[in-house]
Amino acid sequence: MSETRTGIETNPFDRDHYDYSSWFFWVEASEEQKAEQLAQQEQFLRVRPDSSIGERCFISPLAAIQVETLTLGRSSYISGHAYLTGTLLTGPNCTINPFCVIRGNIRLGHSVRIGAHTSMLAFNHTITDPDLPVFKQPTSQRGITIGDDVWIGSHVMVLDGITIGDRAVVGAGSIVTKDVPAGAIVAGNPATVRKWRVPELAPPTAASVPSSGPVPSGGPVSSGGPVPSGDPALAEQLRAFDQMVREQAEEVLARSWDAATGRYVDAPGHAPSVRAHCDAIEVAAYLTGDVPSQLSREEHVAWLRGLQDPASGMIAELDASGHPGPRVTDLSVDDAHYHVLCVGYALEVLGSSLPHPIHAVDELGADGVIALLDSLPWRGSPWRSSNVADMLGTAVLWNTRAGTPHSAATAAGLFGWLHTHVDPRTGMWGADDPRSGRLETVNGFYRTARGSFAQFGLPLPHPERVVDTVLAHAQDARYFAADRQNACNVLDVAHPLWLAGRMSDYRQQEIRQVAARLLADALSHWRPGEGFAFAADSGTGRDPLAETPGLRGTEMWLAIVWYLADLLGVSRSLSYRPAGVHRPEPAGSLTSQ
Repeated sequence: MSETRTGIETNPFDRDHYDYSSWFFWVEASEEQKAEQLAQQEQFLRVRPDSSIGERCFISPLAAIQVETLTLGRSSYISGHAYLTGTLLTGPNCTINPFCVIRGNIRLGHSVRIGAHTSMLAFNHTITDPDLPVFKQPTSQRGITIGDDVWIGSHVMVLDGITIGDRAVVGAGSIVTKDVPAGAIVAGNPATVRKWRVPELAPPTAASVPSSGPVPSGGPVSSGGPVPSGDPALAEQLRAFDQMVREQAEEVLARSWDAATGRYVDAPGHAPSVRAHCDAIEVAAYLTGDVPSQLSREEHVAWLRGLQDPASGMIAELDASGHPGPRVTDLSVDDAHYHVLCVGYALEVLGSSLPHPIHAVDELGADGVIALLDSLPWRGSPWRSSNVADMLGTAVLWNTRAGTPHSAATAAGLFGWLHTHVDPRTGMWGADDPRSGRLETVNGFYRTARGSFAQFGLPLPHPERVVDTVLAHAQDARYFAADRQNACNVLDVAHPLWLAGRMSDYRQQEIRQVAARLLADALSHWRPGEGFAFAADSGTGRDPLAETPGLRGTEMWLAIVWYLADLLGVSRSLSYRPAGVHRPEPAGSLTSQ
């Protein structure tokens, strides 16, 4: 800002005070300066209509904001001479200080502080052809994810594909080439763990940490830190799988593009659907580091954002021609529940967000959430009930980010109900069905826990009982014989074992045995040029629809492969990390307000 500070005598060497000390702006700036800043933000949003800027944000006119999309959480600022390109999504209270370089697809949680002269470069030049100049070769993009309450010092370099866990600290001058565990303090070139800001998240010792190292007390996320390298033969097998699926990614995506409707279908011959579009975005993020090439990033974002009903926040399914069906005005349409997840997360992967809160959930308040959960058939259909719980938790996430009036109350109602209704003998919600065994209970646990404890990085009530229940279920040949597996059933085993394993080393050897068996099966399910089918090939044509490769199966099995590989300590052999709905990192915090 070129004007002088209010009430302070002019200092000829401090004419751009707020551009360099941006944290003073909303406290000290004049009303004229505040009005000028808001007018500049409005002008920017007219040029970048898919962007959003929260309340009490400051963006220095001396910064170079050359982004495709900017989502800036409230009370965040970007100081002078910062240089931004690509897409940036931040939570509230984030700071980008002078001379920072922020480029590519980058996501920050809440309360991330980035020191001056730090660079985050979420892309790389490829150098596969030694005879072609580097500048003519394509770039790769995997993105950078920073958790909540992270302090990154000055002159730090963060490279593409890095995840920095919640409450971590990166020392000044560090070069971050590997994921940073939650709660760690790292420094150096390359940055390594020097001590722990959150001691209870530290592994006991490198020698005693099982594969992928459990993180106590429900800590997030990263498999960084002192992790054993795992089985070298399996690691090599995963690298070969990774290379193969990346080479075939464009073919898989193009196969599900329906030119007649201009929309994605799960598989050729299917009807267009909202989920298919979201799955395409996540598959592309995993395997190409970019958006599906059938549309530009701006077109993907604009179409998805345009699906949401402004009054309810809900999203209808498409009709046969690829157009949105009748408005969804409340929570009564079961098919719309998953859209709260898949559209919101697809937009997050794209560096954008839903344009409206989920008003239909926010209006429930705590009492309404409890009444809704009480009305569900947990004892007869826990899987169906869990779909609603997952939707509620994800709506709480989006509403918490938006700061809606009742987001805290709905969160309290949800977690209060879950804590008081969990079965301490099984760690689950609901009861087993004698006809299907533990299937619905375990599958319902995954959806419920994903949308609540996993999504917000909170500890499970009974993690060891979860392990007992899931390991027993994984022995049921009706669902886990190689020719009877489907993505839902295997994911609903892999993720709970992974999540509970972050909190305890209980029965780790048995968990790894199950993971090894399921991973070997999963790798065999890929169909060249087509991807994964939702269900394994039975050899009998038992379920032709489920056994046809499609986007849903491809996205889910890719996530499954990563989780099982991480349980075995070899996930770093994969070039991708799940994003979107199946991301391993918590997506938000209930204390961010």
